[in-house]
Amino acid sequence: MKRSLLALSTIPLAACTSAYGGSDAPAAPAAPNGACDAAPAQYHVGHDATAAMGAAILKDTGAQTLRWGPPDSVWTMDYRVERVNVRYDRDMKITEITCG
Repeated sequence: MKRSLLALSTIPLAACTSAYGGSDAPAAPAAPNGACDAAPAQYHVGHDATAAMGAAILKDTGAQTLRWGPPDSVWTMDYRVERVNVRYDRDMKITEITCG
């Protein structure tokens, strides 16, 4: 009786084995369209933080979304490859442009 219970208890474990048959890891997914690249927009640092400047930064970085960072604000730590972050100071001057 114990042997049959032991044999039956290992059947669900067989379903957890790898179906790949080898040690090859699956390829990492490609970066989605609209991934941010902050390097081309760095010349905007020091400019006024305006809606028109935000549109220009979106265009230069290739990002899909823009997140403004007002002075003394706190941001979440979530990372999004399609988002550009623009921080500005109390004088509405852009101080930092990053992706995430």
